[in-house]
Amino acid sequence: QVQLVESGGGLVQAGGSLRLSCAASGRTFRSLSMAWFRQAPGKEREFAATITSSGGATYYADSVKGRFTISRDSAKNTVYLQMNSLKPEDTAVYYCAAGLVFTTEPHRYAYWGQGTQVTVSS
Repeated sequence: QVQLVESGGGLVQAGGSLRLSCAASGRTFRSLSMAWFRQAPGKEREFAATITSSGGATYYADSVKGRFTISRDSAKNTVYLQMNSLKPEDTAVYYCAAGLVFTTEPHRYAYWGQGTQVTVSS
């Protein structure tokens, strides 16, 4: 199995930047697609970004495209989400996920982190 531990959340002003990290345990990291989802208060969990197991392809939700960048470092068993030009509507708990399929569907991901809070003030 895979254990995921997230870090890097915090409070930032609108227009600022944050980088989230997700450290994975185990020996299967290189074979898994990785993704970031987010959940704002009173809303359902929504897709943000995903990356293939090789890191050769990425896909983003329209709401974050051009502002967020997902990447992975196999040597460190870590996936990142660089968030620039943050908006108050980006405020949410951000979750790291791992699975066997490159997809935007949360039910396809078997492993999840605990979540990290991102708050963007106006």
